[in-house]
Amino acid sequence: MHIKKAVIPVAGKGTRFLPATKETPKEMLPILNYPMIHYVVEEAVLSGIEQIVFITSTGKESIENYFDKNQALEQFLVANKKEKELEMIRKISSMIEITTIRQKEQLGLGHAVLCASSMMGNEDFAVILGDDLVRSSVPVTKQLIDIKDKYKSDAVIGVMEVPKEETDKYGIIEGAAIDNSKSYKMTNMIEKPKPSDAPTNLATPGRYIFSGEIFEYLKKIPRGIGGEYQLTDAICMMAKEKNVLAHIFDGDRYDTGNVKGYLNATIAFALENKELRNYTLEIMRGYLEKSNS
Repeated sequence: MHIKKAVIPVAGKGTRFLPATKETPKEMLPILNYPMIHYVVEEAVLSGIEQIVFITSTGKESIENYFDKNQALEQFLVANKKEKELEMIRKISSMIEITTIRQKEQLGLGHAVLCASSMMGNEDFAVILGDDLVRSSVPVTKQLIDIKDKYKSDAVIGVMEVPKEETDKYGIIEGAAIDNSKSYKMTNMIEKPKPSDAPTNLATPGRYIFSGEIFEYLKKIPRGIGGEYQLTDAICMMAKEKNVLAHIFDGDRYDTGNVKGYLNATIAFALENKELRNYTLEIMRGYLEKSNS
């Protein structure tokens, strides 16, 4: 089944980036010359997604504006014969169809996804977190779509291996491997367990494929950790009744939701860039020499 829609929750306040996020959404902070949300939407487009539903909040209007046409800027670029820049911004505004839904209260990721129920109906759809970037030859969302098609499952959760001592930072899945592959039949999912309580070291960094049935489970869950409606709880409930898989995806993941992860992503992306790689290495060598002198 061709999955056409993706939900991207972007309603958070970005408090770990204050004061930069006082007026600018965290998702609009640039990694090189593109805001981080651009890379997330690009992943969706390359995975075959045709419509993005942003779950937003007050002060997030610039995200939607970024993917809209800017006639005044285009006219300026035309007048000044900046053809390369004109092509770039026109490509951005034509990337994909964008819809926004306002989440009036930030009541957790589960609540954010539930806000999109009227747009999704019974369709299969993806959920992609706006502050988790994954670089891979095959987009990670496409990897999960392919697994869902292969096994005809009701949901697929993207997972990665993490150090055992870091399980308390993630939702951790429990399950049995399918045919000695990187896919698992899920039986349970625990939100941020202590290392001693974690059933595995397979963590969920923010990529999901769901059938529309997930909304029925999201309506049933009570408030969980932090007084919020946890998507983890709905997935766990669904896994006990439906065919829910977890899949270890291929790719390098960057948690750009915090300053250290953002810095890591910026350096990594600069090193991948043909025009910036040598300059980046030169800067890094210069600082290393200073620190060692």
